[in-house]
Amino acid sequence: MITENDDIGLIEYDDEGQGQLYEHFRIEADKGQVPVRVDKFMFEKLQHSSRNRIQKAADAGFVHVNGRPVKSNYKVRPGDVVTLMLDRPHYDTTIEPEDIPLNIVYEDDHLMVVNKPAGLVVHPGCGNFHGTLVNAVAWHLRHFPGYDPNDPQVGLVHRIDKDTSGLLVVAKTPEAKTELGAQFFNKTTHRSYCAIVWGNISEDTGRIEGNIGRDPKDRLRMAVFPPGSDTGKSAVTHYRVVERFGYVTLVECILETGRTHQIRAHMKHIGHPLFSDERYGGCEILRGERTGSYRQFVLNAFKLCPRQALHARTLGFVHPVTKQQMDFTSELPEDLGALIDKWRKYMSGQKN
Repeated sequence: MITENDDIGLIEYDDEGQGQLYEHFRIEADKGQVPVRVDKFMFEKLQHSSRNRIQKAADAGFVHVNGRPVKSNYKVRPGDVVTLMLDRPHYDTTIEPEDIPLNIVYEDDHLMVVNKPAGLVVHPGCGNFHGTLVNAVAWHLRHFPGYDPNDPQVGLVHRIDKDTSGLLVVAKTPEAKTELGAQFFNKTTHRSYCAIVWGNISEDTGRIEGNIGRDPKDRLRMAVFPPGSDTGKSAVTHYRVVERFGYVTLVECILETGRTHQIRAHMKHIGHPLFSDERYGGCEILRGERTGSYRQFVLNAFKLCPRQALHARTLGFVHPVTKQQMDFTSELPEDLGALIDKWRKYMSGQKN
């Protein structure tokens, strides 16, 4: 069996056996090929993969040479045809325009800023090959000269999670994407998020620093590792308490870096997972009273906001052409606004 995330590099294998196999990767060793282990050979040729995963694939019988499955220690020789055969068809990842509503906050000939609703996947992958924000942008720009949604030189400059709402910038031209990408890389952009987290944060402001990397115990989740370690990528999140509700806290988070699940992982790391964040343990009642009425109140709150309570509220950058400062603010979506009101009433004694 194979489970898939974004690409071949995030595939996990077991040895339950296979039915029909489909070719996903093929390369023929050239005439001057020096004998080398097949796992090393494939690791050097395959993007977004690891040698360990390739070895697991070989153990499961998915690595073939000249049409026959081989183990990781097989030595590739001149003329060998190495293939990766998986038990599901190769997906067509071509991005097609789809008529999906977009909330466009700003647009000109160089870029556009959109306000993404929670529940909308940003980019095709991981089983979501249609109905994404990228497909919606492709439809909106289908008549824009030179815009090709399959060209990595244009399009989304950054991403947010499926169940996070808020602001994103899209580059219409290669020049705009290069310039905006440089701003994100150099940390000169401004991004702030609204988040509701479990617990009463002791300090009014704080700084969280810790490398973000894939959790070795749960590959669908990110974990925090010591700053400067060889594991993960450096990440810094600043936070400020906006309002306290006793058992949960409304905070503003400002990103100094932009790593996958950064706020979600960092807040869990300091003991304050995001409210209703199933992936990071926020869907359990972590603080509060041991009464049936309180339990019911929290369960109703989960229903009101059945996703991580996180919203990309502000976005600021320098326009890639005019060089003017561009700043955008998105109001809280209805579910987060209702959740805040619910906690506010509860703590004021109007329990519901």
